[in-house]
Amino acid sequence: MSVRLDELVGATREALHRRKGERPIAELEREAGSQPEGRPFAEALARPGTSVVAEHKRRSPSAGTIREGAVCADVVRAYDRGGAAAISVLTEEAHFGGSLADLREARAATELPILRKDFTIDPYQLYEAKAAGADAVLLVVGSIEPDELASLYREARALDLDAIVEVQREEELDIALEVDVDVLGINNRNLEDFSVDLQRTFDLLSDVPAGKVVVSESGIHYREQIEELEQVGVDAVLVGEVVMRAPDPEAAVRELTRAEEPTQA
Repeated sequence: MSVRLDELVGATREALHRRKGERPIAELEREAGSQPEGRPFAEALARPGTSVVAEHKRRSPSAGTIREGAVCADVVRAYDRGGAAAISVLTEEAHFGGSLADLREARAATELPILRKDFTIDPYQLYEAKAAGADAVLLVVGSIEPDELASLYREARALDLDAIVEVQREEELDIALEVDVDVLGINNRNLEDFSVDLQRTFDLLSDVPAGKVVVSESGIHYREQIEELEQVGVDAVLVGEVVMRAPDPEAAVRELTRAEEPTQA
């Protein structure tokens, strides 16, 4: 049975309410303030060619369990060796099986910039992300009101966190552009029925002004798709299930990035 976006956000609110009772925000603020300078996430996506953001995702509402017993650090190091430009770590618990512990583990395992992938709906989560070592957060336009998006975006930038602002349709793109965000994520997966259509990126890209970093998310399985997206100006792709399911995640990422194998010492 498919899980609608409002159910995902509802589960996030419940988990957030629990965590707020466990750790006061003042504690997170102190921990966030002691973190080293953030790694350049947006810059990694904007470098020449199409960057691959490789995602650690234990399960999803549409795919079920993806990689049983995955050790986050092992997966992330494989992605790094395969040529990923950045790492995405899903931290939503109820439907994706993630955690902030995964994020901290990823941070310790790689020097690549890291995205905390979750439904960010409250400033508390920004401080959680910063304290756990994230360099960027995800803001899904369809999950929050426009004024909340603007406020969260400003606060993220004040914390030295980049943000992927995710859209699915023209109205959401208009809202994101009104906020003047730097990095736009175009989700090819419909979060109401979980169908995937890569054409969504091509359709929305024509309305994105020059100077924005564009990330195409979901439905990307082959290098040929990445090359097609690169030709129309997409800066980066976010891939999760295809590399997470692969018997050899390093080789799967390398095939998408066409990175050369590291020379043996």
